[in-house]
Amino acid sequence: MLNYKHLQYFLQVAKSGSVSRAAEKLHLTPQTLSGQIKSLEERLGIELFRRSGRRLELTRAGKLALHYADEIFRIGAELEEALSESPGTRMTPFRVGISDAVPKTIAHRLLMPALSLQEPVKLICRENRLERLVAELAIHRLDMVLANKPLPTNLDVKGYSHPLGECGVAFFASKALAHTLGPSFPANLDGMPLLLPGEDSALRVPLQRWLEKRGLSVRIAGEFDDSALMKSFGEAGLGIFPSSAVIADEVERHYRVVRIGQTDEIRERYFAITVERHVRHPAVLAMSETAHGGLFSQSPEVSDRTGAN
Repeated sequence: MLNYKHLQYFLQVAKSGSVSRAAEKLHLTPQTLSGQIKSLEERLGIELFRRSGRRLELTRAGKLALHYADEIFRIGAELEEALSESPGTRMTPFRVGISDAVPKTIAHRLLMPALSLQEPVKLICRENRLERLVAELAIHRLDMVLANKPLPTNLDVKGYSHPLGECGVAFFASKALAHTLGPSFPANLDGMPLLLPGEDSALRVPLQRWLEKRGLSVRIAGEFDDSALMKSFGEAGLGIFPSSAVIADEVERHYRVVRIGQTDEIRERYFAITVERHVRHPAVLAMSETAHGGLFSQSPEVSDRTGAN
């Protein structure tokens, strides 16, 4: 049976990088702490540290042990917190990973139904690149990942992509930049500076193909993994930028930009990625029902629309 006191000592040494510093924080002598770490290594049958000059470095096995130790003590802290709450105030954690390519407004609108369940939910959001979030999902550190593309097939992770909905794409520009454009969309994009989502975005390739199909030559003024950062540079007038048409009014209002046109030939799709083939988590079910019934209920007809300059 693993001695969790030894594991706690290991965690402190790993994060301090020094037995003496860790011993000071734990109010132990360095000799006592070294002995405890040695006992843990003997119990596991592996070396957790190697010496590098005056510092201790984690071995490959030590890095793996650190990952699990972090998780064990995080769950322990959550258990203690949950049990300390009275039954009437106890909240179920709902851990969501949000891909940095997903617009914050869409993430907010999709997640709101989870906060209206009869059983209170404590929403915990983590934002990162999709691949890192999926890795967290695989070891159950997340309940769900919200993404604008399905689970990548090149990842050695067992998971399922549940479609939440799709919508067309609108194009926006600062008011000053919009006044320089012609009235006909999408022809008025030709020769103009364009801000593109990063290479990991599912929108990137369809957008480029759409521009080529239309014979439009644009100047790429910037590429952004974070959709909010792209919008902020668009607000500053660096270039025209695309975003989901379903939140067009909010983008105009929040970033003080103008919608110059919209197309349904390019589709933005959103997914809830889970380790379950059939969704059972009540918060994910509530999200899905709201998405299908309201947020993404627009007709998928293909069309182009010109917005006011």
